[in-house]
Amino acid sequence: MAIATTHVTYEHNGTTFEAHVAWDDGQDGPRPGVLVSHAWAGRSPFEDQRAVALAEMGYVGFALDVYGKGVLGGGPEENTKLMQPLLDDRAELQARLAAGLATLRGLDQVDAARTAIIGYCFGGLCALDLARTGADINGAISIHGLFAAPDNHTDTEITARILALHGWADPMAQPDTVLALADELTGKGADWQLHAYGNTMHAFTNPEANDPDFGTVYDAAADRRSWQAIANFLAEGFVD
Repeated sequence: MAIATTHVTYEHNGTTFEAHVAWDDGQDGPRPGVLVSHAWAGRSPFEDQRAVALAEMGYVGFALDVYGKGVLGGGPEENTKLMQPLLDDRAELQARLAAGLATLRGLDQVDAARTAIIGYCFGGLCALDLARTGADINGAISIHGLFAAPDNHTDTEITARILALHGWADPMAQPDTVLALADELTGKGADWQLHAYGNTMHAFTNPEANDPDFGTVYDAAADRRSWQAIANFLAEGFVD
């Protein structure tokens, strides 16, 4: 196995975005591509490393960018200023995600008919939002994501399989929002799954998360279990 990586730039509405792409250069032929959507700080080494881990599983990992090339937040206040405009304009967020998907599908290493998205925290909302547009993707995985539904695409059928990996003690996605997501996905005809990890807070896959007052705490068991769930879900979705 020889994992290769590169950066790919793409454009949307006058803004340049930059993705980190990883694939097994020793593997012949096109293979499924998986978008990795970043948390509220922007595309970081965490998402880039997850793209590499996906490449090691035989996929093309594509750590996408929804803020713009080189745009990163340096703390909660800056991160919020970057994220909030896209939470307020979900159509623009969805368009940026679609631009990333189109770029992924255009790569020589990718089987354009087999694609999926995973996302962390804010990126989990992004994964759900791409599916909410009715995008023709095999699956969408939200990892300790935000669940609030957008005010557009309210009647759009969701054709992608959905997996939500959720810490039950997450103060940013409390049980009422989980139930609302279940109602939404059921109403839109989605094939959906929810895995909830007890005594687990937000950001449970991030080893640097250690702020129980804020509700962000790493959990090694939930991290390990969620990655296995991701692997199982993708393997099933790409063979049907």
